[in-house]
Amino acid sequence: MNTYLHSLRRRRGKRLAHTYAQQHTGDQRVAVIGLGRFGSSLAGELMRRGWEVLGVDEDERLVQRHSETLTHVAVADCTDIEVLRQLGVHEFPSVVVAIGTDIEASILVTSNLLDDSVPNIWAKAISRQHGKILERLGAHHVVLPEHEMGERVAHLVTGRMLDFIEFDDDYALVKTVAPEVATGVPLGVSAVRTKHGVTVVGIKRPGQDFTHATAETVVAPGDVIIVTGRTEAVEAFTELS
Repeated sequence: MNTYLHSLRRRRGKRLAHTYAQQHTGDQRVAVIGLGRFGSSLAGELMRRGWEVLGVDEDERLVQRHSETLTHVAVADCTDIEVLRQLGVHEFPSVVVAIGTDIEASILVTSNLLDDSVPNIWAKAISRQHGKILERLGAHHVVLPEHEMGERVAHLVTGRMLDFIEFDDDYALVKTVAPEVATGVPLGVSAVRTKHGVTVVGIKRPGQDFTHATAETVVAPGDVIIVTGRTEAVEAFTELS
């Protein structure tokens, strides 16, 4: 189980790195403060995508571990605004505050970055309350990887879903084995969208790659499909027989 949870943390870091990289195609520099599992996964993925990454942590062992994989590393206490300035963190277009369980440090670092007018701050929260505080401070993006991971695992354990990703505004993307109501006829005829409020956007047959779904696509029993829609609607759809 620990290996599986670690894998999910790593995948969450990769997903955030992918989102971050898509949104920022100009100055490809980022500072990651906190090199725990989440921060190191994020930093490593951004490096893989060709970004220049400064990794910072108070723990000398963590910094040493990543000294050969990141562009720059430093051992430093970033709750001190002067230390941040000496490292030149305020000159980076974007900074990720990936500090783990030390909420006070997370808040202080985020506040320091805001005082120095860093234009794009991503901050990790370990609870909804922590997230609300970061939002009120003015952090531009707040992520709750542990909470989101818990929700995701709960969906996978309790239902027919093979994968589950929830976005803002109560919208979700789900990978699932096609329920019977969606099989045997073209999607346009089964009227999945009209009847169930979801849209089938992709399909994978055994032994084949995923492909886009259209109104003419006929889903067969055992096919794996990608479905989007309101979270409640996709949850209900995946539970249909």
